[in-house]
Amino acid sequence: MGGQPVTSPDLDTLGQRDPWDGVRAVVAGFGVSGFAAADNLTHLGAQVTALDESSAGDRPEKAELLEVLGATVRLGEGATAVLPEDVDVLVTSPGWRPDAPLLAQAAARGVPVWGEVELAWRLRDPERPAPWLAVTGTNGKTTTVQMLHAILEAAGLRSAAVGNVGRPVVEAVMDPAGYDVLAVELSSFQLHYTDSMAAESAAVLNLAEDHLDWYADLAAYGADKARVYERVRRACVYNVADPATEDMVREADVTEGARAIGFTLGTPGPSMLGVVDDILVDRAFIEERHTSAAELCTIGDLASPAPHFVANALAAAALARAHGVSQQAVRDGLRSFRPDGHRIADVGEVDGVRYVDDSKATNPHAAQSSLQAYDPVVWVAGGLAKGARFDDLVRAVADRLRGAVVYGRDRDVIADALSRHAPQVPLIVLGEDDTSADGDPMARVVGAAAGLAREGDTVLLAPGCASMDMFANYGARGDAFAAAVRRRAAQD
Repeated sequence: MGGQPVTSPDLDTLGQRDPWDGVRAVVAGFGVSGFAAADNLTHLGAQVTALDESSAGDRPEKAELLEVLGATVRLGEGATAVLPEDVDVLVTSPGWRPDAPLLAQAAARGVPVWGEVELAWRLRDPERPAPWLAVTGTNGKTTTVQMLHAILEAAGLRSAAVGNVGRPVVEAVMDPAGYDVLAVELSSFQLHYTDSMAAESAAVLNLAEDHLDWYADLAAYGADKARVYERVRRACVYNVADPATEDMVREADVTEGARAIGFTLGTPGPSMLGVVDDILVDRAFIEERHTSAAELCTIGDLASPAPHFVANALAAAALARAHGVSQQAVRDGLRSFRPDGHRIADVGEVDGVRYVDDSKATNPHAAQSSLQAYDPVVWVAGGLAKGARFDDLVRAVADRLRGAVVYGRDRDVIADALSRHAPQVPLIVLGEDDTSADGDPMARVVGAAAGLAREGDTVLLAPGCASMDMFANYGARGDAFAAAVRRRAAQD
């Protein structure tokens, strides 16, 4: 029998303490978040069918586990072509475009489409729902969420950094031990499929061109980012230097009483956090915010003085202070925090030249932020540009470039921007043959950069692009860069 059943379950009434028997759920994608969604829906009693075009990695083992528990899992080419009949809800993994066959068929049939984050919000413990402190933006999300988590832990709270940062949110909300608060990193893809979330506080760190291979334009991308502010109950944190983020706050439909809190690398006004004489200060969450400021920590307390790193610290501090965390906990958390690898990581020094790995800078905005922390610098860039342009970046950093080395599939996109806006900067363009000798794509890259650098310079890997043309991920790219630098040092 085809078509929808006569009586469908009322999904809006179901939570983690309700039986989901009779709910027919399809999960699109069987990666990290897809498995978490399928696993927990199966645990709740739903009839789950998980579909994925790929059978790579540990998917077969996870599929076997879920099938033992009663789910149906189909992996391999063609598995996602047709949406099964009699579906009550489709849970999609982030990154699936609305025009993907499963999602398009769901829309045509009126089947609700949720993301894993939307599912997680609906599954919060009704008796002790941990508030969410949400972070999005083009760049800096992971670092900010990890800083926020460190601050919350310094305050003695049981916290977790979840979402796009690693652990799926649905796993955290279903954890029987529970949490006091969650620091939640959200991508634009995750927000696209999130409709009911009401974060306690939320921050948009910045907005710049990214994922234009997925979105029609910057406005559509920004509209999904802005969804993080909807229904916020306590504080909407925005970047004073990025007016687009303040516009998002102004347009958001928030809960009455929610405040707009700015962060700035300059002297803060009332209801802002900022920097005064190398001290991070709070003029938002103190009684006399119109006449005084509370000291949080110094720039020297942070793992890096880079401007974008300081901005991330201010955003994390704003979210924590909105949650009621003390000045001391903010200071202690920020002092203890060290970023993950491949984020402005010092690789070493060779012949008086410093080498820095910021492989996580996967779009032009992130690369620009990184480049503005060094002068003079030899820029190493390239990979998959994802439709991004580099003209604004090059114009902003041209006067600090000693040289540039570009490689990878979209190398010409970067090289053309350099030729137009910084023709005086020495440029080396490496083709595929130049970067594949001996199976080491970074050996020639590092060698070319070393040839352009002078004593006292920094060679900075800030690709401005995704890595998958030549590497498995940005981590593998950064590891290859660091290994090439170490080999060069050993040869001296």
